[in-house]
This record gives sequence, C-alpha cells and structure tokens, in this order.
Amino acid sequence: MRWPRGVCPALGGALTMVTTMMMTTAVAEAQETPLEQIVWDLSEIYPSFDAWDAAKARLETRVDGLAAFRGRLGESAAVLREAYDEISDTEKELARLYVFAFLKADEDRRVSADQERRGLAAALLSEFGEAVSWVSPELLRVGSATIERYLGEDPGLEKHAFNIQNTLRQEPHTLSDEAEQILAATGPVVQGPERIYALLTSSDITWPVLTLSTGDEVTLDQAGYSLHRASQNRDDRKKVFDAFWGTWNAYQNSIGQTLDTHVKSHVFQAKTRKYENALDAALSGPNIPTAVYRKLIEATHRHLPSLYRYFRLRQRMLGLDDLHYYDIYPPLVASDRSFDIEESKALTLASAAPLGGHYLSLLERGFAGDWMHVYPQAGKAPGAYMYGSVYDVHPYLLLNHNGQFNDVSTFTHEWGHAVHTLLSTEHNPYETSSYATFTAEIASTTNEVLLQEHMLGQDISDEERLFYLGTALEAARGTFFRQTMFAEFELRIHEMVEAGEALSGEKMTSVYEQLLRQYHGADEGVMNIDPAYAVEWAFIPHFYRNFYVFQYATSIAGGTMFAERFLNGDEQARDDYLAVLSAGGSRYAYELLQEYGIDLAIDAPYDALIARMDRVMDRIEEILDRQGN
Repeated sequence: MRWPRGVCPALGGALTMVTTMMMTTAVAEAQETPLEQIVWDLSEIYPSFDAWDAAKARLETRVDGLAAFRGRLGESAAVLREAYDEISDTEKELARLYVFAFLKADEDRRVSADQERRGLAAALLSEFGEAVSWVSPELLRVGSATIERYLGEDPGLEKHAFNIQNTLRQEPHTLSDEAEQILAATGPVVQGPERIYALLTSSDITWPVLTLSTGDEVTLDQAGYSLHRASQNRDDRKKVFDAFWGTWNAYQNSIGQTLDTHVKSHVFQAKTRKYENALDAALSGPNIPTAVYRKLIEATHRHLPSLYRYFRLRQRMLGLDDLHYYDIYPPLVASDRSFDIEESKALTLASAAPLGGHYLSLLERGFAGDWMHVYPQAGKAPGAYMYGSVYDVHPYLLLNHNGQFNDVSTFTHEWGHAVHTLLSTEHNPYETSSYATFTAEIASTTNEVLLQEHMLGQDISDEERLFYLGTALEAARGTFFRQTMFAEFELRIHEMVEAGEALSGEKMTSVYEQLLRQYHGADEGVMNIDPAYAVEWAFIPHFYRNFYVFQYATSIAGGTMFAERFLNGDEQARDDYLAVLSAGGSRYAYELLQEYGIDLAIDAPYDALIARMDRVMDRIEEILDRQGN
C-alpha cells in the first residue's frame, strides 16, 4: 500500500490509489443537474458516519497501544509476530477509515464536514506513522541474523517476511528512533502543499467564462478546458487556451511557491536519510533502479523524430498551414459516436477476452456491484482513479464519464487497476497485497492497447478506422512522450534545488517552456509554442506525487510489450501477465517484470512501443494516400 505523503509506517505499506493522468482525457463540465448519477455504495465500508466515528475512536486507542511493543522485538520470534500482527491489523483498519473519508470528500469537495473528516483520518495516519517509527531502527539493532532466524522459526511470520526484509535492506537510510519519530511527525506539514494545491484548484480559482463561436457560454474550469480544448473550431481552441492559461498565469507565483515547498521537502528528506538525491530516495522504497528513470528520458529523446512525424501527420490531417500547441487535442478525425456506461462495460469485456475467463469473471463481478461514482457533477473531484485499499471489501472507482471514446478508454484503464487489485487480494494476504505503481499502470495500459486493437478489428469505415488509429497515436503521445516530459521537468526542478538554486513560478515556467519546445520540435519548425502556455506545469497535480508520472510512460511501454504478445498469439503471454498481476506486492516490481521478459532499464520496451506507433502512422498514411488526401 502507498500511504499519504509523509507517513512512514513500519510495514512499508501504502494506500493503493492509482489514477489516470489528471485532465489528459476530456471530461464533461460539471453540471448542477447531471445525468442520473450512478454512485458507489460506501456503506460497504461503514454503514454510517456514526460507525466511522466509532471506528476512529477505537483506532486511536489501538494506535496508542502499539507503544507496548517498543523495545521487545528482539525477545523472541513469537513477540515479533505478535507485534507485526497488531501493527498490520491496525494499518489495515486505518486504510479502511481513510478510504471512506477520502471517497466521501471527493463526491463534493465543497462540503466542509467531509473535508474535515478526511483531514482527521489523515492526521490519525500521521499519528500511526509516529507510533511505529521506532520499528525500523529497532529491527536493525536486533540485527539481520537474529531476525532471519526468527523468520525461519515461526510460520506465522511468513506473511510479514517480505516487508521485514525490505526494512533490513534500507538499513543505510534508517535513522535513530528519535529521528524517525521526528520525521514521521512532519507528515501533516509535508502533505500541506498538496492539500493547498487541491483546494486552490478545485474551489478557490475564479475560472473565466467564454463565449464560443456556437454562441454557447462556457465556464473554463478544469473540466471545461479539457472538453473545449478539443474543439473542431481552431479560433475557439485558441480562445480557450488564451483564457485558461491566462487564468493560471495569474497564480504562477503562488503555485510556484507551493510546488517549491513540496520539492524542498523531498530534498530535505533525501538528505536526512543520506540518499544521493531526491530521485534516489523516491525510487528506493519500491527498489527501482534510477537507471530506469534515466533510460526512459534518454530513450524518449532518441525517439522524438517519431513524435515529430506524428505532429506533421496531425497538421496534414487537420488541413493546417502550421501547427500550434492548441492544435494538439482535437481528434484527427471527428466522431460523433457516443458510448453510454453499459456500452463501455461491453467493450471492456470484449477487448479483455485475451486475458481469459477468470479475468472476465472478475470484471463481471465488479460491474454487477455498486463500485463506481460515474458522472461529473458540481464539486466532484476531477479526473479518474481506482482506490483499492479496503482489503476486506473491494476496489472503488471514481470516473467523470462523458460518453466520448476517451471515456471508454479511461473506463477500461481504471477497471484494469481494479482487476489487478482483485487478483492481488485473491493471491496474497493483506501484508503483500498492495502492489507498486510500477506494475499498477501496466495493468491499465495493457487494457487500453487491447481496447484500441479491438475497435480496429471491427468492420468499420476508413473514417472510423482513422479515428481509432488517431486515438492510439494520442495514447502514445499523451501517456509516453507527455508523461516523460513531465518526468524530466520534475527531475530538473529537484536537481535545481539540490544545486542550491532558488525556484520560483517564473523560473519553473522557463524550464517548462524549454521542454515544450524540445518535445514539440519548435526549433525544427514542427510546432509553434506560445510562451503564455508554458505555465501548464501549474496545472499538473501529479507533480505533488513525488516522481510518480514516469511510471505512466514505463508502463505503456511494458503494457504494449504484453499486448503485442497477446495479439501475436504468444500462448505464454497470458500466464506471464496474470502472474505479474497476481504477485501483488510480494516481489519487487522491477525484478518481477524482468522475470517475465520486460526490463525497463534497457531500450527494448521503448523501441517496441515506438515501433507500434510507427506502424499506426504507416496505416494512417496508407488510408490517406488511397483517399488522395
């Protein structure tokens, strides 16, 4: 499991929440009177707020009681097991408490009582982190030889063995009891920038109102921007960009300070724990080599010519004399086809057929339950995510389904996460059920590729085929190239702080503009980049997730390799894929993928992804040439 920022539990766990790239898919404007809402049933977690309050009170007592094990881990294998059982069970119930509050708060972020409940749950998580902060240093004092002997003596420790051994692995970066307790106590402070950013962008910014060429008056909040930036009318697209980014520019300094504080907290924690740098610290927990991050950036730079080829193809298909940044989002071929939620379910089931009967049965089970909050509405959290941390219940999914094909793709993506959670829970005890993001996004991006190929396999017109081929190209651009650009920006601003440079909103905009120009071929004459749009960094919430976004890019590469194996008739591919998902958090994700043929520290996965991208462009050009376009 992956805990909220700043909480450092002894078991190495974390709250399993995986998200789509926020705002990279179009979502509807939140309406005061939306479609008849399809809502999740949170009563399966707690039947009432009173029950939640009672659980919170019990957990406060349990958290306080964990101090009774301090100084006793070296007494015997039985005591070690008893301590870890109690800590683990407390952690599991805290996850239940927090997830309920988090989901309820995201239904309508304007409801103060729900936001306060979420804050109380986060505070108790922080207290838990403090209460168990002594465990890692004490394990190390007992010594690996003694601990390994205990693991061999008591079968009841088997479910804890991976997390205990992971703690021993991080001995060089584990501090004294007192220092660990102090770091744990900083949790609410460290989480501050992310909370401030979320509230500012969800409720405090005054969004511009714009009249489009249709005469429609639209509010350009984040959902409105995501919808209208894809307009077929170029003048409208430019007006949307100018108005939206003009609003963000007014907040450049304050959001710059927020992100600067967030980055400095990472650098502080890395230095305190004696890591080489913040990147090394961030990847140490999941045990991912930093070579993966750097190989991703290097491979992406090497493949920029394929991205430039896509942009030139986009310019050709849109019939433009030149290309601007606001021309990225309209589909290459317009489609007025809409998909309701039932059709999204049917397409997800059909496209997932290569994954086998058990996988499909898990999807059907989820579709039959009240696991989703489906449509946009005023105050609701934007974007989409799957939260799978209530081990004894099931995953929950937040969507903002608008009926476009992008929404079907998002639906399939999030249900990939949900089935991953179900498979992991099925094959693992709570202690190793929570998987790393590094494999989480493979579960979702594989489903997206299978959906694209399913749609292309239908008997459809050239125009519809071009639409789905264009969607596949956009997935490569948005999930691989764009997310790598984000990852490179994140690395640069951390390295600037580590080098002693002062960060500001203006400086971040300058760094981001340089990357926009490089990734979009501005100096090669591929695309014009307006400096006014370079404040886009302020719009990306994932920069508050600490070296998170790179895993979208590595995952679409890994997921594409798996999908290609399925589609090419590799009979072993399904077993390998399901073995990865079923392993949950019982193995280090990088090593697990290596075992099943995907090494994300070498060129092969990235080359495979771009080879597919080039083949898609070949197919598009064949159709265009045949049509004489």
